[in-house]
Amino acid sequence: MRKMKLAILATVATMIAGCNAAPQSEEQDKGSAQAANRAMEGVAIDGRLPTDIRRASIVVRDMERSLEFYRDVLGLEVNYDTVVELSGVNLPVGEPGAKARLVLLNGNDPYIGWIGLLHPFDPVLEGNDEPYAKRLAPGTTFLVVNTDDAEATCEAAVKLEGVTMTGPTRLQVYPGRDGRPDINVRGCNVFEPNGVAVEINQLLN
Repeated sequence: MRKMKLAILATVATMIAGCNAAPQSEEQDKGSAQAANRAMEGVAIDGRLPTDIRRASIVVRDMERSLEFYRDVLGLEVNYDTVVELSGVNLPVGEPGAKARLVLLNGNDPYIGWIGLLHPFDPVLEGNDEPYAKRLAPGTTFLVVNTDDAEATCEAAVKLEGVTMTGPTRLQVYPGRDGRPDINVRGCNVFEPNGVAVEINQLLN
């Protein structure tokens, strides 16, 4: 865990250093453009909020199968891969001293929007091979990811073992914010190999 903390601190330090650098890099220019796009969409932030949504972490049944979905199909990049010892208390999963593989993946943002995959393997969790629910209920979570090509990504996802698609790829239209044009999204919904619901979409406008 100390290595993990050092890796996170290094990432934060790099970001801080980048904020003080001039001129802006290509990545910083991209970040500025994304901020401008958010402002145009009506979700500009006036000042810094006290909280970032850092990542969503998933307790997985099979690490390699999970990586096939998040790394190979969604195209996320692995930035951390190690074995940790679980307390079984602070993070209430597994038993004290159990070993687990922890993998972190990122998308285009170097700090937020990450996915964590945690696979307890020594010992394996009870119920690891039981079928997962195919309906959402109060307290369950679903992820929403944006992709450059929803058709291809949805087609690749449904070919993976353990993935269930809830319906065909379709166009979804949401009302625009504050009188702005409607938001057109094309995509699909799947249950990934661990039973987590994921909406895969492509923003068309």
